[in-house]
Amino acid sequence: MAAYNRWMNDSLYSVCALIPDENRKKDMGASYKSIHGTLNHLLLADILWLGRFENTPKTFPSLDYVLTDDFHELRAEREATDNHIESWVVMEGNKMEEELDQPVRFHSMTLDKEVSVQRRISLIHFFNHQTHHRGQLTTLLNQAGYDFGPVDLIGSPEPQS
Repeated sequence: MAAYNRWMNDSLYSVCALIPDENRKKDMGASYKSIHGTLNHLLLADILWLGRFENTPKTFPSLDYVLTDDFHELRAEREATDNHIESWVVMEGNKMEEELDQPVRFHSMTLDKEVSVQRRISLIHFFNHQTHHRGQLTTLLNQAGYDFGPVDLIGSPEPQS
Protein backbone atom coordinates (compact mmCIF):
# COMPACT_ATOMS: atom_id res chain seq x y z
CA MET A 1 0.00 0.00 0.00
CA ALA A 2 2.89 2.38 0.71
CA ALA A 3 4.34 1.75 -2.78
CA TYR A 4 0.90 2.25 -4.36
CA ASN A 5 0.45 5.41 -2.33
CA ARG A 6 3.75 6.82 -3.65
CA TRP A 7 2.95 5.85 -7.23
CA MET A 8 -0.44 7.57 -7.10
CA ASN A 9 0.92 10.67 -5.39
CA ASP A 10 3.75 10.97 -7.93
CA SER A 11 1.28 10.53 -10.80
CA LEU A 12 -1.24 13.03 -9.48
CA TYR A 13 1.33 15.66 -8.52
CA SER A 14 2.79 15.40 -12.03
CA VAL A 15 -0.63 16.20 -13.50
CA CYS A 16 -1.28 18.94 -10.93
CA ALA A 17 2.04 20.59 -11.83
CA LEU A 18 0.56 21.29 -15.29
CA ILE A 19 -2.31 23.29 -13.82
CA PRO A 20 -1.92 27.05 -13.34
CA ASP A 21 -1.70 27.92 -9.65
CA GLU A 22 -4.91 29.95 -9.60
CA ASN A 23 -6.81 27.02 -11.13
CA ARG A 24 -5.28 24.57 -8.62
CA LYS A 25 -6.51 26.81 -5.81
CA LYS A 26 -9.94 27.54 -7.29
CA ASP A 27 -12.81 26.53 -4.99
CA MET A 28 -14.53 23.68 -6.83
CA GLY A 29 -16.95 22.76 -4.05
CA ALA A 30 -15.00 19.75 -2.81
CA SER A 31 -14.56 18.76 0.84
CA TYR A 32 -11.31 20.74 0.97
CA LYS A 33 -12.48 23.18 -1.68
CA SER A 34 -9.75 22.97 -4.31
CA ILE A 35 -7.19 20.69 -5.88
CA HIS A 36 -4.50 22.34 -3.75
CA GLY A 37 -6.68 22.09 -0.64
CA THR A 38 -7.24 18.38 -1.22
CA LEU A 39 -3.51 17.74 -1.77
CA ASN A 40 -2.80 19.73 1.39
CA HIS A 41 -5.32 17.76 3.46
CA LEU A 42 -3.91 14.43 2.29
CA LEU A 43 -0.43 15.45 3.36
CA LEU A 44 -1.60 16.90 6.68
CA ALA A 45 -3.52 13.71 7.52
CA ASP A 46 -0.53 11.53 6.65
CA ILE A 47 1.67 13.62 8.94
CA LEU A 48 -0.91 13.28 11.74
CA TRP A 49 -1.16 9.50 11.33
CA LEU A 50 2.59 8.96 11.12
CA GLY A 51 2.96 10.92 14.35
CA ARG A 52 0.36 8.69 16.00
CA PHE A 53 1.99 5.50 14.75
CA GLU A 54 5.44 6.60 15.89
CA ASN A 55 4.33 8.07 19.23
CA THR A 56 5.42 11.55 18.15
CA PRO A 57 2.00 13.23 17.95
CA LYS A 58 1.59 16.25 15.72
CA THR A 59 -1.12 18.85 16.11
CA PHE A 60 -2.71 21.28 13.71
CA PRO A 61 -5.46 23.82 14.35
CA SER A 62 -7.81 22.08 11.89
CA LEU A 63 -7.94 19.40 9.21
CA ASP A 64 -7.94 22.10 6.52
CA TYR A 65 -4.96 23.94 8.01
CA VAL A 66 -2.76 25.14 5.14
CA LEU A 67 0.71 23.63 5.41
CA THR A 68 1.92 25.81 2.54
CA ASP A 69 0.37 27.84 -0.26
CA ASP A 70 3.34 27.03 -2.49
CA PHE A 71 2.69 24.00 -4.72
CA HIS A 72 6.39 23.16 -5.11
CA GLU A 73 6.92 23.17 -1.34
CA LEU A 74 3.81 21.00 -0.90
CA ARG A 75 5.11 18.57 -3.53
CA ALA A 76 8.54 18.38 -1.88
CA GLU A 77 6.94 17.69 1.50
CA ARG A 78 4.68 15.07 -0.10
CA GLU A 79 7.75 13.30 -1.52
CA ALA A 80 9.53 13.46 1.84
CA THR A 81 6.46 12.10 3.61
CA ASP A 82 6.08 9.27 1.09
CA ASN A 83 9.76 8.41 1.71
CA HIS A 84 8.99 8.40 5.42
CA ILE A 85 5.93 6.17 4.99
CA GLU A 86 7.82 3.64 2.89
CA SER A 87 10.84 3.50 5.20
CA TRP A 88 8.57 3.28 8.26
CA VAL A 89 6.62 0.38 6.76
CA VAL A 90 9.86 -1.46 5.93
CA MET A 91 11.42 -0.79 9.35
CA GLU A 92 8.27 -1.58 11.30
CA GLY A 93 7.02 -4.38 9.06
CA ASN A 94 8.86 -7.18 10.82
CA LYS A 95 7.67 -6.26 14.29
CA MET A 96 4.31 -4.77 13.28
CA GLU A 97 2.59 -8.16 13.16
CA GLU A 98 3.08 -8.47 16.91
CA GLU A 99 1.58 -5.03 17.49
CA LEU A 100 -1.46 -5.15 15.20
CA ASP A 101 -3.84 -5.80 18.07
CA GLN A 102 -2.35 -3.01 20.21
CA PRO A 103 -4.26 0.27 20.44
CA VAL A 104 -3.30 3.55 18.86
CA ARG A 105 -4.50 6.33 21.18
CA PHE A 106 -4.99 9.87 19.97
CA HIS A 107 -7.25 12.89 19.95
CA SER A 108 -9.58 12.67 16.95
CA MET A 109 -10.09 16.10 15.42
CA THR A 110 -13.11 14.77 13.52
CA LEU A 111 -14.82 13.38 16.62
CA ASP A 112 -13.28 15.97 19.00
CA LYS A 113 -12.46 13.38 21.63
CA GLU A 114 -9.78 10.95 22.75
CA VAL A 115 -10.05 7.61 20.97
CA SER A 116 -8.32 4.26 21.01
CA VAL A 117 -8.29 2.23 17.80
CA GLN A 118 -6.67 -1.12 17.14
CA ARG A 119 -3.43 -0.61 15.15
CA ARG A 120 -4.58 -2.87 12.29
CA ILE A 121 -7.74 -0.78 11.87
CA SER A 122 -5.69 2.44 12.06
CA LEU A 123 -3.39 1.20 9.29
CA ILE A 124 -6.34 0.26 7.10
CA HIS A 125 -7.85 3.68 7.75
CA PHE A 126 -4.53 5.40 6.98
CA PHE A 127 -4.37 3.99 3.45
CA ASN A 128 -8.14 4.04 2.89
CA HIS A 129 -8.24 7.75 3.79
CA GLN A 130 -5.65 8.48 1.13
CA THR A 131 -7.64 6.52 -1.46
CA HIS A 132 -10.86 8.31 -0.51
CA HIS A 133 -9.44 11.81 -0.97
CA ARG A 134 -7.46 10.88 -4.07
CA GLY A 135 -10.82 9.80 -5.49
CA GLN A 136 -12.07 13.32 -4.83
CA LEU A 137 -8.91 14.70 -6.40
CA THR A 138 -9.31 12.63 -9.57
CA THR A 139 -12.89 13.88 -9.85
CA LEU A 140 -11.66 17.48 -9.61
CA LEU A 141 -8.96 16.81 -12.20
CA ASN A 142 -11.49 15.17 -14.51
CA GLN A 143 -13.87 18.12 -14.12
CA ALA A 144 -10.98 20.47 -14.98
CA GLY A 145 -10.22 18.42 -18.11
CA TYR A 146 -6.96 16.77 -17.01
CA ASP A 147 -6.08 13.14 -17.74
CA PHE A 148 -4.54 11.54 -14.66
CA GLY A 149 -4.01 8.06 -16.11
CA PRO A 150 -4.63 4.71 -14.41
CA VAL A 151 -5.44 4.57 -10.71
CA ASP A 152 -6.14 0.89 -10.02
CA LEU A 153 -3.94 -0.92 -7.54
CA ILE A 154 -3.64 -3.87 -9.90
CA GLY A 155 -2.29 -1.51 -12.57
CA SER A 156 0.47 -0.11 -10.36
CA PRO A 157 4.09 -0.70 -11.36
CA GLU A 158 4.80 -2.88 -8.29
CA PRO A 159 5.29 -6.57 -9.14
CA GLN A 160 2.15 -8.63 -8.69
CA SER A 161 2.28 -12.06 -7.12
